[in-house]
Amino acid sequence: MNVLLVRPDGIGDLVLSLPVAAQLRQLMPGVRIGVLANPIAAPILEHHPDVDYVRTVSLQAPIPDMIKVFSGGIDAVIFLKPFRRLMWAAWRAGIPIRVATGFRWQSVLANRWIHEHRSSFQKHESECNVEMLKGLRLTPLPVVAPALRLTDAERSAGERRWNGSQLPRVVIHPGGVSARHWHPTQYRELAQRLAQGGYAVGLTGNQVEREQFQSGALAGVVLHSGVMNFMGQLAVRELMAVIAAAHVVVSGATGPAHLAAALGVPTLSLFDPRRNNLPTRWKPLGRGMLLRPDVPTCEKCIGEACPYWDCLDRFTVEDVVARLGTVVRSAQPLTIHHI
Repeated sequence: MNVLLVRPDGIGDLVLSLPVAAQLRQLMPGVRIGVLANPIAAPILEHHPDVDYVRTVSLQAPIPDMIKVFSGGIDAVIFLKPFRRLMWAAWRAGIPIRVATGFRWQSVLANRWIHEHRSSFQKHESECNVEMLKGLRLTPLPVVAPALRLTDAERSAGERRWNGSQLPRVVIHPGGVSARHWHPTQYRELAQRLAQGGYAVGLTGNQVEREQFQSGALAGVVLHSGVMNFMGQLAVRELMAVIAAAHVVVSGATGPAHLAAALGVPTLSLFDPRRNNLPTRWKPLGRGMLLRPDVPTCEKCIGEACPYWDCLDRFTVEDVVARLGTVVRSAQPLTIHHI
């Protein structure tokens, strides 16, 4: 059987879909496994033993282009998230088995349904994903944390980016798409403080994040010589290599935290208090620490009208510095702390 897993959105979402591929490989010997991914995120799947092929599509692509990605003898598609236009394209392409959740109006475009409300946020995203295997009449197994692969050459290149530093290496990723952010000036002060304290620091992010960080935190500021600014310079696999050569990654609830966890690197993650960003659903599956403000969980951010508008300001630079040393030295599974 040729099965295509559909998850063409964020990097973290794609990482957390990998347990589905791993369980398919185990539960269905001889299966051919493909993944339909976002073009930017897709390279993280290179060299992965549970992925036989990768196809890419933009969510803004014309329907005829979407139909083409479902060609080539695909027997089943599993929509790990019910993208309406892609479900329509798979139906138009005549895919025999189309697995999706059963609670959206576009669910009529599937023919096997999993009736589970992810909006309850009672399970981790990876657990929700493997539940979709029931659509192939399979019994899901307990989730094993995903792992990503780098070549020796890529790891060596990642090491070279750190200019030979043997100090504790900290990646700081100030950006992200879906979560609220710690203020850029706080990330800048964290980087400066760590560099002054003897850490090697690497700032990461794409070109848009670089420009936002430049205008929000670096105007007129000279960074410490121990801070290396990689923002806007790294393709996704180069980012993976830099992370793999680090001792810890500090970020919000965003893709690089999941990359780090899947590469065996501890994380220090700063989560906002929104319900759709609960650690129960979105924590990195690895070692480290997760900080969450000690305020009520909210349904959505209403801005300055909220009495807890300062929620992320409750994370001080001192808090993060104090906990970072513990994360670097610890080999324990991820723990959650409220501040």
